[in-house]
Amino acid sequence: MMRTVRPIVAVLAVVLLSNSLEVACDAAPPFVAGFERFGRHEDIDAVASGRLLLSELSCVACHSSSDKMLEPKGGPSLQRAGRVLRREWITQFLADPQQAKPGTTMPNVLDAVEASERNAVVDALTAYVSSLQKPFWEVRGSGALPVPHEFWNKGNVDTGLELYHQVGCVACHEPAADYNATASSDSPVDKLIEQLDADELEEMGLGAAARRVDSIPQSDLVRKYTPEGLAMFLLDPHEFRTSGRMPSFKLQPIEAADLSAYLLARNNPSRATPVSSPEASLVQTGREWFVKLNCVQCHDTGAKATSSSSKPLAELDASAKRGCLSESNQPLDFSLDQAQKTAITAALSELNSNADSSATLQHSMLQMNCFACHERDGLGGVGRHRKPYFETVGSVDLGDEGRLPPPLTGAGRKLQPAWFKKVLRGEKADIRPHMHIRMPVFHPSLAETVPAQIAAADKASNASESDVFGSLDHLSSAGRAMMDVGCVQCHEFRGFALPGVVGVDLKGITNRVRPEWFHAFILDPGSIKARTRMPTFFPDGNSQLPTETYGDVDHQVAAIWSYLKQLDKEPLPEKILEANSKSYELKPTDRPIILRTFMPGAGTHAIAVGFPNGVNFAFDTEKMRLATIWRGRFLDAQGTWFVRSAPPAIPLGEDVVELAAIVPFVLGNDEPATWPTDAEGYKFKGYRLDEDGIPTFLYSFGEFEFEDRIVSKWRQDLSRTIKVTSKSFTPTRAWVPVQVSVPKRQLKVAVAGIRSELVAIHVEGVLAQQVVLYPGAQLIFSYQW
Repeated sequence: MMRTVRPIVAVLAVVLLSNSLEVACDAAPPFVAGFERFGRHEDIDAVASGRLLLSELSCVACHSSSDKMLEPKGGPSLQRAGRVLRREWITQFLADPQQAKPGTTMPNVLDAVEASERNAVVDALTAYVSSLQKPFWEVRGSGALPVPHEFWNKGNVDTGLELYHQVGCVACHEPAADYNATASSDSPVDKLIEQLDADELEEMGLGAAARRVDSIPQSDLVRKYTPEGLAMFLLDPHEFRTSGRMPSFKLQPIEAADLSAYLLARNNPSRATPVSSPEASLVQTGREWFVKLNCVQCHDTGAKATSSSSKPLAELDASAKRGCLSESNQPLDFSLDQAQKTAITAALSELNSNADSSATLQHSMLQMNCFACHERDGLGGVGRHRKPYFETVGSVDLGDEGRLPPPLTGAGRKLQPAWFKKVLRGEKADIRPHMHIRMPVFHPSLAETVPAQIAAADKASNASESDVFGSLDHLSSAGRAMMDVGCVQCHEFRGFALPGVVGVDLKGITNRVRPEWFHAFILDPGSIKARTRMPTFFPDGNSQLPTETYGDVDHQVAAIWSYLKQLDKEPLPEKILEANSKSYELKPTDRPIILRTFMPGAGTHAIAVGFPNGVNFAFDTEKMRLATIWRGRFLDAQGTWFVRSAPPAIPLGEDVVELAAIVPFVLGNDEPATWPTDAEGYKFKGYRLDEDGIPTFLYSFGEFEFEDRIVSKWRQDLSRTIKVTSKSFTPTRAWVPVQVSVPKRQLKVAVAGIRSELVAIHVEGVLAQQVVLYPGAQLIFSYQW
């Protein structure tokens, strides 16, 4: 599995409805993603925009309302603030939230404090917040996924860079300017947009599609977070943000460390300051101010919130000369601009009106920023300038439909509510493994409400399969025959597919979609899902397979449902069985077999070698490293030989071990602080075969030339010998990796040359040994697993 992030949002950046300092007149207005993308451009009406702002600015935390749509977002839990946040940043943020994080939805809360006291109050609040140090939960590993000690310090910046740009972070947050995204859109609409000017775009209704989507701002993460705090936040955002606005991207601990390492490096880590303990004498004073300033209305510190004395929302007068919407005399200044004030005023004027099911659903999707990825009824979807970051594994060209998150138009009529809940909770495996982006895990409250909202908005049918199809008896064999008409060209069946096919697995589809939707979609896909690549197999309502069920179309659709419902028990479609019977499996007999291919672990420049004794390996010729080792069956060559844009070749055997993506040597006497993954300076020069057909890989680095021979003969392990030559005779000290924390593997090394004691390198669990490289030196590794 590719080591695969989550968007980062400020842990303290939430509105505290209280008194505030006067902010500079040019302060950025609070950034609410749905308002910035849609409300500011009038893609949604003013009332919907205002409701969103009332919710996201947490107005109802103080101004009570019975309207469930206006429930406040609230602030993050501060129970672990002293472990997560750096004290210097807390002080800066409390003193001037907009300066510390432009666009924050939190106002300055200190306006009610006398100017002469404000610095002292900030110090006291900082001391109190820093004293909140609830322990983190224990992060446990497994045999397959070990968790290194202090994993948050062992992140890899380069891997974090890939995660940030692949798993979904850039749907909401700013991509790196120098990141090379490889995907390109083939959407006809995107191509048309490139040819039109602004007036033509508006005239054709394409203004929103052409518009650049603003990114949710990030604060100075280095000044803000401790490394452990940021990694733990990425691992489980819901522990810190109970509103659920930041979802979980199902990161493994080391992935959270990788992402944290990248984000901190991206934000200039040289400015980081150490965490300090608060002065005990200030903590009690800060606690009192925290209550007095009404911070408890939004933030959980373990204490109960107090009842607010503010007016109910329904009693507020938006035109009053004093209030948050007034031009002056603002008791709480959110730095709202005129567009935001207008929207809030519109929402306040219609507080007693009942929103219909579509408006309620839209409001939920705006709150959670679902529109960053998903389009519904012409609103939202991945922004045009962000689409290149949505890639498929192996860069297989499946078009926009195969690499972008699916639209949600009509999804209530399509999805079974029970399935939808499990998807939102992260309880189901992803059905699109060909996509790098991950479907995130949302807060349980959202998983309970949104499936019902979307079903109501789409007026979903609860018709049972018997209502739709009638009796399914004796239809599955006909359904199996129907699969070969076209389904096998694009879909997998319980993990099996034709060579080169990369698509949604149809296993379990009858638990995912409603029978009535399935019936309509099979008959006419284009009328149900715009721009789908799914063709119709019943043109003009006629069957293409009249030999089954006497050509009766409704019975054939029922037969397809019946077969897919029983897919675990039924034989695979005939064309897949035929393709599997034509084996292109490579089987080493008396000599090794060598195959240039691309593999998940060894990359796109892999050379795979299979030995007759059933031991195999793949060598990465970009990083000059042993990348993958396994036992048993070797590889299937059909995809490599015959299929353009085939998915990566997968080892057919067992005991597969992926080794760390690190270079083989680090020159220098000093112990390296990190172990590099970038093979810059290395040059692969091919390989030569000896009389037994065993390859020796040739590469260079600086003045050194290396001959790297990996072999397995009698034992079930690998022996690797690296011979060093050089243009000079000056010995050079270097470090070589001896052991990497990979399950069920032990690496042993004997080095012919001067060596020192083993030294632990705290990167990816690498244990390294110092050696001396000189002409004729040989490094001998024995891999046992």
